[in-house]
This record gives sequence, C-alpha cells and structure tokens, in this order.
Amino acid sequence: MHFVLIILTVIVTEDFRTQDDEIDQFLKKLNKPALKSIKSPDGDIIDCAHMKNHPIYDHPLFKNHTIQMRPSSYPKGWNNESSDLEKQSTITQLWTINGKCPKNSIPIRRTKKEDILRAGSIKQYMKKYPNVVRQPKPENSTSNNYTHEYATVILKGRFHGTKAFINVWKPHVQTPREFSLAQLWLLGGPNDDELNTIEAGWHVYPKRYGDDNPRYFIYWTADGYRDSGCYNLDCKGFVHTNQEFALGASCSQVSSLDGQQHEFPITIWKDPGSGNWWLRSGTHLIIGYWPSSLFNHLQVGANEVHWGGEIINFNDDSQHTTTKMGSGQFAQEGLKKASYFRNLEIINEDDISAPPLGESYIQITQENCYNVKSDYESSWGYFFYYGGPGRNPNCI
Repeated sequence: MHFVLIILTVIVTEDFRTQDDEIDQFLKKLNKPALKSIKSPDGDIIDCAHMKNHPIYDHPLFKNHTIQMRPSSYPKGWNNESSDLEKQSTITQLWTINGKCPKNSIPIRRTKKEDILRAGSIKQYMKKYPNVVRQPKPENSTSNNYTHEYATVILKGRFHGTKAFINVWKPHVQTPREFSLAQLWLLGGPNDDELNTIEAGWHVYPKRYGDDNPRYFIYWTADGYRDSGCYNLDCKGFVHTNQEFALGASCSQVSSLDGQQHEFPITIWKDPGSGNWWLRSGTHLIIGYWPSSLFNHLQVGANEVHWGGEIINFNDDSQHTTTKMGSGQFAQEGLKKASYFRNLEIINEDDISAPPLGESYIQITQENCYNVKSDYESSWGYFFYYGGPGRNPNCI
C-alpha cells in the first residue's frame, strides 16, 4: 500500500513539473526581452520590447513582414484633425504615470505564471470561453439557456469598418471566471468554424488579470474561436505599433453613478490601400492593425457589426449571476446612470463613413436581466443605452 502511494506521489509530482516547464517555456516565448520595464500602480509590469522583437515575427507567415507604422490610406471624407469630442475623450493608462517606453519599442503587459494558473491551463488562458457568438433572431429574444448573455445592437450588410464612443464603467463580477464587457465586433463569414471576428473594447475579467479593473482589450479569431486567435498580444496576429498604449492595461478613468462620465472613441477600419484592419482611438492614437492575411472572409469585408455588452453567467447555484453589465443599471435609466455607446458609424464598401442604417436588430438574451434602448440625437448621433444588474426579483 505504501509502495502504491509513493508511486502515485511521484507521478503527480512529475505531472506538476511538466506543467511548470510548459508554462515557463510559454512565458519565455510570450514575454519579450525588455529595453525597459515599468511598474504600474495597479501591480502590472509593462515591458518595452524593441520592434525587432515584435510578437508578429513569431508567426510563420510573418517572418519577413514589413511593419506598417501608419495606415496607407483612410476612409474617404475623413477629417484627420481631432474633433472637440475626441479631444475630450483621450485614453489614459495607469502605467504611464511611472514612465514611458522609448522610441522603436512597444509596451507589452507582462504575463505572469499566476495568470496561467488562474486560467487552469495555457489553452484556457488563450481562449474566450465558451467559444460562441450568439446569432440574433429578427426580433428581441429571451431565453435562460445561454452561458453568454448579450445586450447588443446588430447591423447586417457589407462593411469596411465601424466607429463608436464607448462609455467606461467598473461593473461587479460575481465570480473570477465570469466577465463583463463592452465592445464592438466586426464579423465575416458564417457562424461556424469559418467565422472571422475582430473585437475591441473594455472588460472586467478577474480570472484573467487577477483584479476587477476595467481593461482595454482586443480579440480576434479566424475559425469561430476554435484554434486561432486570442486576447491582446497573447498570440501572433495583431501588429501593435504604438509606444504609449498597452493592450490589456487598466483604464485609469471610470464613470460614476450620477457623476462624471468617461468614454473613449474607437475605430476599426479596413485600409483601402493595404487591406489590413486598423485600430485607433480618436484620430491621433493609432494602436496597430490585424493583417488581412490572418483571415479569409474578412479579407473581403465584414457582413455584420455588433455594438454592446456581454457577460458570462457561470453561476452554480441555479440562480442567475449577480454580474452586472455596463453600469449595472437598465437602459431606461438614461444618462449618468445607464452605460452607453454613442455616435455609431459604419464604413461602407465604398470606404465612406456613414450612419448605421440598414438591416438592424436589438439582441437581448434575457431582458429582465439586461436590456437595450436605442435613439438618435443631433450631437450624439445614433446611440443606445444598455446593461442591467443581472439577478433581481425579475431575473432569478
């Protein structure tokens, strides 16, 4: 009996050693040599990696890639001077309080061993779980059978990009493996293993980051979340070019109930010259791009744009999660209470920025938990409020 126990102990120990070795190797690949490392007030470490060590060069298709530092062209009719609205909504990040990255480098949030261990494995750390994007019905739909829950506005057609101002909050998340986010999605292809998506916004995701700070993030997949794609720079794909902006870093300014509102403008568009999909905030903060060759369907363009909120409901006690979406207030509460997206625009197939008119839907998976209310106003353009508290007397 003692002999069997000794053998089992040895096997378990070896398994842990193998896992540790795998994680160490993964972190060595992921965390690039730093010209400078900056400790953020929230505990993050930001490594300034030289452009010659850019993560994109780890991708077999991009060994000899020439990094574009600026888009080769912009959608027609764009005024590339910052508007007053965009100047008031500039992005600031906590880590920049303690320093900045030198020229010819990019800031990369350092991934730590505990980040991987919280996720459970390297594979789980890399993925957005469960790997689904719900497709809406032509009308509002409700159900209690979905792990992912949405309160979004969806437009179908042919698109080369989208733009919006996204309001930032710090919603309560009930358990570390749940998240709450606000983002925009560009989708190409059918909703199966061929689905291509590009996503960007902010999320609160304790299991991933070890805290409840809202953080700027991106995501992409070329095969319906199956094998390709990841958050931020955790795999080879997105070409980060900005030395002042770190993907995955905390938002330094967050809205308060009945108080000051904070937001950031975000645009994703298909460069008419190169075909690459660029990400920027406002007009001055060019963050980087997804090479067109990562995708098949998105090489041509997107066939859907989604804007709005999403949560994961992983509650194990047969009740709905108390995870909030947006501010945690329902859409009808309005300004300074409910979270919002405003000044929605699309970039059409002629590469012209235009209002989001066309075949549109509101997607609400459980309207007693989270909802949406859309409208139009001259200074805010097309906008909507969204969100909710999760569990409440009408959502149990």
